[in-house]
Parts: sequence; structure tokens; C-alpha cells
Amino acid sequence: MRNDHAVLYQAAAHCLAYPDAEFHERLPLLTAAAPPALGGFLAHAAATDPRELAAHYVQVFDFKNRHSLYLSWWRDGDTRRRGMSLVRFKEVYRAHGMEFTGEELPDFLPAVLEFSAHAGPLLLDDHRSGLELLRLALSDFGTPYAEVVEAVCATLPGPSPKDRAEALALARSGPPREDVGLEPFALIGERTS
Repeated sequence: MRNDHAVLYQAAAHCLAYPDAEFHERLPLLTAAAPPALGGFLAHAAATDPRELAAHYVQVFDFKNRHSLYLSWWRDGDTRRRGMSLVRFKEVYRAHGMEFTGEELPDFLPAVLEFSAHAGPLLLDDHRSGLELLRLALSDFGTPYAEVVEAVCATLPGPSPKDRAEALALARSGPPREDVGLEPFALIGERTS
């Protein structure tokens, strides 16, 4: 399968992973090989103290679900449906001759981008509305990581009205939640009227 955006997807996967020592070791190679669409982020990463970049990453991605790098969260939220979505990610990997063995969940955007570099953007296409919501949320937050997600979104066809409508509806209401078993209950002997 021909994948015109393989280098961008692979580079974006590294950019969206936690900026550890390995990331900083690879930074000159990423800067040399990555498409221009990632140049702004890579220049920012090179000019920023590694501890500051790591702290910013944690601030952006670890404290806000609205910046979730887990693609199934955007569609399924914290519901039981998310489990089936995660199974589907693994099935897609397996159908393309890859076994997901990462420490992260299979819907983690950097893992999906690495897969997409080899197999094409089918999972990115399937989760376009979530990617667009993530892009908008990161842009609103004012983080350079928005440029990375924007570059990925620019490789996908669209946006079709259906994706934009889904993205806007989800942006207004947030991802689904289930409060199973959390209904209010009356204490024994308490009167209900």
C-alpha cells in the first residue's frame, strides 16, 4: 500500500509522545527528515529546555481529558463501549500483520500514527472527528502541539460535513459518560415523596 504521508505520520508519532531523552536524541534527525508542516513544533522543541518541554507536555495531555491522545475517548468517553473500540483497534493492527504490544492502549495517537506510517490512515480516517476536536482543543489552549495534530488532519480527506457536524456536536456536549450504578438511593427508613 502506498502511503504518501508515512514520514509525517512517523515524525508526528515521535512529536506527540512524551519528550524523554530518546526524543531529544532523535530531534536533529526529526528536524532533518520531517515535512515542513512539523517545522514550527520541532523548532519550538529544539529551543525549549527539555524539563520545560516535559512539564508542558504533562500540563497539556495529562491533566485535561479535552486534550486526550486516546482516540476512542473522543467517541466513547468513559463508557463500556470504549472496551469494544479498543478491541477493534487491536483487530485492525492484527489484520495488517502487526501485533500491538505497547505499554499504552492501542488507541494512543502516537501508536496509531506509527501504524498509519506503515498501513495508511484508515484508523485516522475512522477517528477524524476526534482528531479535529483534539486539534481545536489544542489550538484553543495555545500549545505548539496543535501544529502537530493540524499537520496530521491536513493529510486526511475532508473535512466532510458529517465529520464537521460530529466534531461540533461532540465539542458542544463532550464525550459520552455512563453513570451506571450511581443513581441516587434512599436510605432505609428515609421517606421519599
